[in-house]
Amino acid sequence: MMQFSMCFWFMILLAPFLFVLSVDPGFSDDVLGLIVFKAGLEDPKRKLSSWNEDDISPCNWEGVKCDPATNRVTALVLDGFSLSGHVDRGLLRLQFLQILSLSRNNFTGPINPDLLHLGGLQVVDLSDNNLSGSIPEGFFQQCGSLRTLSFSKNNITGNIPQSLSSCSNLATVNFSSNQLHGELPLGVWFLRGLQSLDLSDNFLEGEIPEGIQNLYDMRELSLRNNRFRGKLPGDIGGCILLKSLDLSGNFLSGELPQSMLRLTSCTSLSLHGNSLTGGIPEWIGELKNLEVLDLSANSFSGWIPKSLGNLDSLHRLNLSRNQLTGNLPDSIVNCTKLLALDISHNQLAGHVPSWIFRTGVQSVSLSGNSFSKGNYPSLRSTPASYHGLEVLDLSSNAFSGDLPSGIGGLSSLQVLNVSTNNISGSIPVGIGELKSLYIVDLSGNKLNGTIPSEIEGAVSLTELRLQKNFLGGRIPAQMDKCSSLTFLILSHNKFTGSIPSTIANLTNLQYVDLSWNELSGSLPKELTNLSHLLSFNVSYNHLEGELPVGGFFNTISSSSVSGNPLLCGSVVNHSCPSVHPKPIVLNPNSSGSNSSISSQDHRHKIILSISALIAIGAAAFIAIGVVAVTVLNIHVRSSMARSAAPFALSGGEEYSCSPANDPNYGKLVIFSGDADFADGAHNLLNKDSEIGRGGFGVVYRTFLRDGHAVAIKKLTVSSLIKSQEDFEKEVKKLGKINHPNLVTLEGYYWTSSLQLLIYEYLSKGSLHKLLHDDNNKDVFSWRQRFKIILGMAKGLAHLHQMSIIHYNLKSTNVLIDCAGEPKIGDFGLVKLLPMLDHCVLSSKIQSALGYMAPEFACRTVKITEKCDIYGFGILVLEVVTGKRPVEYMEDDVVVLCDMVRGALEEGKVEQCVDARLLGNFAAEEAIPVIKLGLICASQVPSNRPDMAEVVNILELIQCPSEGQEELE
Repeated sequence: MMQFSMCFWFMILLAPFLFVLSVDPGFSDDVLGLIVFKAGLEDPKRKLSSWNEDDISPCNWEGVKCDPATNRVTALVLDGFSLSGHVDRGLLRLQFLQILSLSRNNFTGPINPDLLHLGGLQVVDLSDNNLSGSIPEGFFQQCGSLRTLSFSKNNITGNIPQSLSSCSNLATVNFSSNQLHGELPLGVWFLRGLQSLDLSDNFLEGEIPEGIQNLYDMRELSLRNNRFRGKLPGDIGGCILLKSLDLSGNFLSGELPQSMLRLTSCTSLSLHGNSLTGGIPEWIGELKNLEVLDLSANSFSGWIPKSLGNLDSLHRLNLSRNQLTGNLPDSIVNCTKLLALDISHNQLAGHVPSWIFRTGVQSVSLSGNSFSKGNYPSLRSTPASYHGLEVLDLSSNAFSGDLPSGIGGLSSLQVLNVSTNNISGSIPVGIGELKSLYIVDLSGNKLNGTIPSEIEGAVSLTELRLQKNFLGGRIPAQMDKCSSLTFLILSHNKFTGSIPSTIANLTNLQYVDLSWNELSGSLPKELTNLSHLLSFNVSYNHLEGELPVGGFFNTISSSSVSGNPLLCGSVVNHSCPSVHPKPIVLNPNSSGSNSSISSQDHRHKIILSISALIAIGAAAFIAIGVVAVTVLNIHVRSSMARSAAPFALSGGEEYSCSPANDPNYGKLVIFSGDADFADGAHNLLNKDSEIGRGGFGVVYRTFLRDGHAVAIKKLTVSSLIKSQEDFEKEVKKLGKINHPNLVTLEGYYWTSSLQLLIYEYLSKGSLHKLLHDDNNKDVFSWRQRFKIILGMAKGLAHLHQMSIIHYNLKSTNVLIDCAGEPKIGDFGLVKLLPMLDHCVLSSKIQSALGYMAPEFACRTVKITEKCDIYGFGILVLEVVTGKRPVEYMEDDVVVLCDMVRGALEEGKVEQCVDARLLGNFAAEEAIPVIKLGLICASQVPSNRPDMAEVVNILELIQCPSEGQEELE
């Protein structure tokens, strides 16, 4: 009996285990595999709390799906669960798994090489994690069932394995946004079932191989933002089902292949940011399903084809930053679905057809062309289709006339930019009716009148830029209704009166520039309440009194308030006078008697007599002074007439007030407005005003009558200068060049014996001074250096795009503005010479040792843009290393280019980075930048990349690392 009892209880205790054994053992495999997988994870949001190791089946667990017939796990979908950890081997127990989707988590570590051993897998999505390492070479050896594979948005490195071509059933492959490099495996073109391939945002290189026509099922192809070069595959038209093609951001060159006209199913074609050439072909109009066409930032030339009017499905057309000429074809009026048109930064001219604004377009950008004055569209009557216009950018053209009064009818307008034109008249009051408007830029025109008080109606306004006009009157107090304002830029105008205290109500203000006006009174103390202020410039006004104390104004720079001699406070090193009440003087004899009154009257008469004498004496002294000054003035003017021709004012229309019969009388032309020199011509020749010397002449600093500083280059190659007609023609062309990384030419002065060029003045000085001056205590950070290199590249690329060779690129010809942006100067001056003579170029112009390309020494070699690229390469090395191109040691001469190349060969290139950075630089950026500099400085011109390619490479090199702020 006792034996029976023990057996009974033993069976009772064993029953649960016997039950599990009686069920399909695969259940326990699935549970065990998922529990092991979970054990290696962090689950901060407890998304996997339903996963219980005591459960018999996982089919009811969060993210788990089972086959209802077999109850085996077929899908594991944990997208966006905030999980972290490794993709563990426990998943290999899920033998019937078909879908594995772990996207948008924080999985780390390498890709599990055995993951595809789960033979039934059809979908693997590990996108948007932090996986690292390379894709294992044998990863694709067992991928027969795989149809969808995504490793996008990780940190995967290495090459794409050749074995990928064995996955014959693949339909979708996405490896975008990683760090893959090497060439594209040719076998990819043999995945005949492939419908979508996205390899964008990597470092893949080489040519795109032929054979792409094999992918006749391909719908989407994106190789965007890699380093592919060479021509587009000639057989790309074989992908006749292709709907989206994106090859932007590479180094592709040549013309568009003829076979592309077969891509009639294509809805999106983007080739932005390459080096493609030739004309935009007429057959582009055959791609009638196109909704997006982006050919921007290439080197396309010629006229815009009329066949674009056949694209009646087109939503977005971007042809910006090319070399297109002519005008817009009227046929584009047929693109009735067009929403965005960008043809900015080309060489288009003529009129702007009014139909652009009748097509229901939402965004129009025509900036950086030569559209002529008086031809921008009238908006006095605003049809209903105008109401959809949101962005209107007509900046940097040659528009003139008044702003249309009916602008208030553009009820949806959000951005209005007509800066850098010749627009005159007043700001229309209708601007206050634009409730959605958040950016207004009317700077660099000839606007007059006042800011209308109605501007208070533009309640969404965040940026108001009106600098460099002729606006006057008071700043309206009603502007405080624009409570979202962050930028208020009103500098270089003629505003008067006091700064309204209501500005202090604009609590979002970050940048305020009221400099170079005629403002008076004191600064409102309430301005200290502006807690977001980053810059507040009121220099060169007539302000007085004490500076506000507190907030931003405790750290305001002295330059931001300079030019106001009556301001006081610690910032301007001018203590404010103590204010005491006038003392009350009591007359001890004031008893009310007549005698006291008589005595008081007598004293008043004596005082009046003395005052009268002083006034008479002062008047006589002033009269004598006026006579003396007049005599001296006549003498000075006669001397100036003999030594240097006087200046005649000309603003845009080249009006000259010089006597027609005086051949020595010169002409001054200011491109962007009417101005004159504050103190006349003699100050230009003052040795104290000299700020630099170069191959073309001496540079002086002076002020125009409107108050802003300019740099004057007095040309010293007068014997080589062309005739006045040719000189003015070339200078006017240079005056139209507008780019943030090029020094602006503001005007010129001409006589037969004296030629002056008038440039914008940049107070921080040259790159050479900031890099090499021992008295300069500020050291450029790595981030600043990269910004300078990229800016120089963009400026030089813009010059080359306009077929201008600099010939004399060096650090003294690169100036730095207050924001740290580089600006290339002295460009295009060789055009002023009658011929491009090697001797003249080398002796007069290319005077800086170390920057000169070797082809300058060979009289038979044609000088091209490649010589600029050589100089740019040397500049890159100079900025990175902080060393001069050629340095003379005690017993040796060190050539920078040779030194860096030697260090690279020895594997010590990091040691070349400027020691003053103390190792605080991004090596993953610095080393590729140095290599790029060496390539640009190649001895063989054909080995040097084009500047457009250089810009693309630098933008690819630039990595937004987490420690970027620390490198500032």
